[in-house]
Amino acid sequence: MRIAFIVALLMLAGCATAPRHTTNACAVFEQRDGLFDNWQRAANKTEREFGVPVPILMATIYTESGFRAKARPPRTKLFGFIPWKRQSTAYGFSQALDGTWSRYKKETGRWSARRTKFADAVHFVGWYHYNSHRKNGIPLNDAYSLYLAYYSGDAGYAKGSWRNNSRLKQAAQRSANLARSYAQQLRSCD
Repeated sequence: MRIAFIVALLMLAGCATAPRHTTNACAVFEQRDGLFDNWQRAANKTEREFGVPVPILMATIYTESGFRAKARPPRTKLFGFIPWKRQSTAYGFSQALDGTWSRYKKETGRWSARRTKFADAVHFVGWYHYNSHRKNGIPLNDAYSLYLAYYSGDAGYAKGSWRNNSRLKQAAQRSANLARSYAQQLRSCD
């Protein structure tokens, strides 16, 4: 009985909150290296499968959700003060839209994948970036362009819908800068 209680407590502690030090990749992985949840192992496995570097995977997730498992876009306001619908169906670590998440599960056969589980979300990001590479010829190490395609969608990226969106280009630049910083940090982790 006592062991079951301790195991349940460890499981709850492992999924309770987002990491605190999110701009340091080593710290993120250290904070989330638990008995039931190993973010670094999941990110490395995704890099091996899709060829997208871990720093780019992590920077995309940070830019989208700040490593918050249940992140959602804000609600719009009806009459300026009544909470109303959300701007999109984006949800979870990866902020994947309902339709794209369904397509991911179908194409990968990962039917039990959840947007609130880091290993599934990082795999989704790797899958999405790899598809952007295939469809639009974006190099797998081009964090800036991969983020533009991630946010705009592959068709939107191909049409150049992002070109006149200064906020999106700034977000893509922040993501690329963070990916460079993460890469440097990960070289010095133990």
